[in-house]
Amino acid sequence: MKTYQIVGIGNAVVDVISQCDDSFLELMGIEKGIMQLIERDRGEVLYAAMEGRVQTPGGSVANTIAGAGALGLDAAFIGRVHDDALGHFYADAMNEDGVDFVNPPVEGGELPTSRSMIFVSPDGERSMNTYLGISSELSSEDVSNEVAGSTQIMFLEGYLFDKDKGKSAFLEAARDCRAGGGKAGIAISDPFCVERHRADFLSLIENELDYVIGNEDEIKSLFETDDLEEALSKTAAICPLVVCTRSGDGVTVIGNGQRVNVPVEKIVPVDATGAGDQFAAGFLFGLATGRDLETCAKIGCVCAGEVIRHIGPRPETNVLELLREAGLV
Repeated sequence: MKTYQIVGIGNAVVDVISQCDDSFLELMGIEKGIMQLIERDRGEVLYAAMEGRVQTPGGSVANTIAGAGALGLDAAFIGRVHDDALGHFYADAMNEDGVDFVNPPVEGGELPTSRSMIFVSPDGERSMNTYLGISSELSSEDVSNEVAGSTQIMFLEGYLFDKDKGKSAFLEAARDCRAGGGKAGIAISDPFCVERHRADFLSLIENELDYVIGNEDEIKSLFETDDLEEALSKTAAICPLVVCTRSGDGVTVIGNGQRVNVPVEKIVPVDATGAGDQFAAGFLFGLATGRDLETCAKIGCVCAGEVIRHIGPRPETNVLELLREAGLV
């Protein structure tokens, strides 16, 4: 049985990216800067309206795993795609990126492969319109206990918490990972996701996980407070490692009895898509290779800084070279 340094479980979503101006967003009734779930018919309308489409395998945790793989970790991703053209594109693209796509496309799957239409404004904001399709049907049957039990780091995607079978899959995967000596953690993913499942989120974090990664809004949402310090303190009380990204204000990490604050270089993004995902990739790369928490955070910031300088949610340059130049590896 192959062992991995990192395995992610999340939505397998084909990202379709296009640039547009604010007037287009208004014309199409797209709310700027957020992720909206849409139905299949709406997805077809938006897809047809996109100009200069760029298609790439996406999904938050999948982007993180691809980034970690690009840094050299032995990586795998567990997701659910249909046996259709987009599903095969997704599986093949992940494998070509050096990430093992563990499950084959589902023959006769119940829904089409998931896709997200992402409109990037001139200011770098991305407006995401996501048809979840088959990826949201992921269950324990999709998660091999051999894979989960033989990975050093398991990374779970909060979005999959919207269905009970996703919650069950996470619970079993985390337990298999930890039983095998690995560390399991979660990307909170979205404040609204927390609001829908707060009790289950907190129970999972407190009882089953070793780390949690989220932005300040997500961390505050865990404990229904506008006070970030209060939220950080309460989260650190139930989880051994808490990582909070604060956009241009840097990163706060609490773990191993210490608190680390790492500043970031402020730049105007070309496309903010994937910034949090690639920060997580760099941070988890550092964790997997035994680096201290401050170095892990700095690596994450370099990875995030690279991805916001271009269109698309995954690295386009040799990020290891950037890390070497920064003296981090």
